[in-house]
Amino acid sequence: MPDTRKNKISCDNYRCEIEVTLEVLGGKWKALIIWNLHLHGVIRYNEFKRIMPDITQKMLTQQLKELEKYKLVSRKDYLTNPPKVEYTLTEIGETLVPIMQQMNQWGKNYVNKYKELEL
Repeated sequence: MPDTRKNKISCDNYRCEIEVTLEVLGGKWKALIIWNLHLHGVIRYNEFKRIMPDITQKMLTQQLKELEKYKLVSRKDYLTNPPKVEYTLTEIGETLVPIMQQMNQWGKNYVNKYKELEL
């Protein structure tokens, strides 16, 4: 669950569950990380940089830590030299895939409709 925010009494004090969803998935990168994990299954840390070249190392690390904290992504460390780290979606993270698929389709429909309206 998200941490208690200053303007909230507790994590359970949300006006509606959509607010919780936006808190967990909010920001530019979290949804894209989840979507790419769905598409690729397992992604090593450095592969994220190839797949998402505009994300900074600091932001990638921060977003992955938050997604781990929310139990949406799991991290597996291999004790090798050089270190190897792999990320996958957890069971609860997988439950977001249908939502992401709908968001993907909605985005495609919106872009097409927007183009039509500009003509």
